[in-house]
Amino acid sequence: ITKIFLSLVSFSAKTVVFPELSVTGSCCGDLFLQNTLLKDAEKAVAGIIEYSTGKEILIIAGTPAACGGSVYDAAVCVYDGKLLAVIPKSVIADRSARYGTRIFTPAPDCISEIQFAGQRAPFGKRVVIDIDAVEGLGISVEFGDDALIVPAPDTEHCKAGALLIACLNAFPASVGARRRRMDLFSVSSAVTHSAFVCAGCGDGESTQDQVFTAESYIFENGNLLAAGDNFEKGLFGESQLVYADIDTERLLHDRRKEASVPSLTDYCHIALHMEQKDCRIDRKISPYPFIPETAAEREERFEQILKMQALSLAGRLKHTGSSHVVIGLSGGLDSTLTFLCAVRAFGYLGLEEKNIIAVTMPCFGTTDRTYTNACRLAENFGATLLEVPLKDSVLAHFKDIGHDPGKKDIVYENAQARERTQVLMDLANEYNALVVGTGDMSELALGWATYNGDHMSMYGTNAAVPKTLVRHLVRYEAERLENNVLRETLKDILDTPVSPELLPPTEDGKISQVTQDLVGPYELHDFFIYYTVRFGFSPAKIFRMACLAFDGMFDHETIARWLKVFLRRFLIQQYKRSCIPDGPGIGSVSLSPRAGFRMPTDAATAMWMEECGGLE
Repeated sequence: ITKIFLSLVSFSAKTVVFPELSVTGSCCGDLFLQNTLLKDAEKAVAGIIEYSTGKEILIIAGTPAACGGSVYDAAVCVYDGKLLAVIPKSVIADRSARYGTRIFTPAPDCISEIQFAGQRAPFGKRVVIDIDAVEGLGISVEFGDDALIVPAPDTEHCKAGALLIACLNAFPASVGARRRRMDLFSVSSAVTHSAFVCAGCGDGESTQDQVFTAESYIFENGNLLAAGDNFEKGLFGESQLVYADIDTERLLHDRRKEASVPSLTDYCHIALHMEQKDCRIDRKISPYPFIPETAAEREERFEQILKMQALSLAGRLKHTGSSHVVIGLSGGLDSTLTFLCAVRAFGYLGLEEKNIIAVTMPCFGTTDRTYTNACRLAENFGATLLEVPLKDSVLAHFKDIGHDPGKKDIVYENAQARERTQVLMDLANEYNALVVGTGDMSELALGWATYNGDHMSMYGTNAAVPKTLVRHLVRYEAERLENNVLRETLKDILDTPVSPELLPPTEDGKISQVTQDLVGPYELHDFFIYYTVRFGFSPAKIFRMACLAFDGMFDHETIARWLKVFLRRFLIQQYKRSCIPDGPGIGSVSLSPRAGFRMPTDAATAMWMEECGGLE
């Protein structure tokens, strides 16, 4: 136990769960009825209680416990020299390899008290240990056999406020059973929006008639965080430690958002004061939360997203009776993805690609590179390409409103964006078509769109696609194409800096207005979007996570700077998101005012910005 605790302290662990009947081993048979074994087990628990003093680790361990004329398969909960509770097992399985009700008595329905290991403590199955230093963190205990019944006790525990279920088990190995048990624990964790810490026995167990493989898992909301199955270590007397960080705030957010359940009051709640310190984080935090990590997952996910975008557009065209779409094709990433989705949609509907009206609208900031790529894209797919130069009409508009064209301000930029939209809308009337918008979710979050300009369309296929994902989807399509010209064109679009191209290019013809120089790196903003909208995390927590995720990519000062920019823009730009066109939701994050994230357009921002002020 000393070796195990040294490891736990080095990991900054706050809770440790041992297997079922781990104090004695689970294969003692009729020896569980022997007073010698029961007294020695109680003595061992007293030793654990004494050893826990000053350790600041909640210990949950399995032991036989005698109470009156019965013997219980139980779990003891110990913290800092105190026995908090003794929790007996509810379901006693009468399987041939186990001892069932011959030995153990099922847990009583009521809560009572027990004198055990020199201390008095609550005794019963309906117990929640409430950790006061962590909001919403309640811990309950169940056993492996409990998890197999319907409904399982974990459902009741979670209704009573448990966020973490410690599941002690002593399942013997069986071919095919491991996968079934993993699926069971995963589903239970997902349904209850909880963490499941499942500890299985292995080390020290008898192999007389059974094999124990030390199956241990940690699940969070259905996701497997860590697993262990070291039978070889168990055979040779080596302990197995399965460790993971559990994000309780993440669980609590999802439970509040999705799992409105009645609260149960017939539980014993034990308040536990646990010092809250800044512990080290071992959990891997991806800097790209919208992008799957493995190639196989990426391919499956990207294909699914493109189908969802294309099928939703096809459905809208079918509903409105339209056989044409109008797309402002700039040669940039967003309009390219919209165009590729339209090509797929037309394929689903059996429509000719010439009904895709691709419009290029060169003006003051258009470069040869983006113009050429837009033309190549449309021509090689067989779309109808229209060129509508905007310089003369925009200059005429400047004259009408008395604006000096030499003044490169917001009027200069937004007049072009609104002129583009007017052209697209009028062409849609000309062709009885739908204007398909190109703006993405990252731009919506930042308010990086001209109100009643590129902010507006008749349908927005990219509305729930963040900028980092746009790039991956375009690359995915490029790699699938057999046409070399198209493939090279898409690759060049991928290499082109993101820009609205509203300011004149440099003297050598390159883009002068790079978006990320103005609003910050989209890698950071998409990270901020995910954890702000999906989980409602505080600025301080998002900052700490970003520092870990982007270690070596961005320094802390840069992350803090752009987080402040993101929050300021995100919180004041809701008025634009409140009136965006329809668009398909494709994942767990959406800014749709109808089916996604909703907030008042005049929400106070002081609380968030004040917290940002202390970031370092």
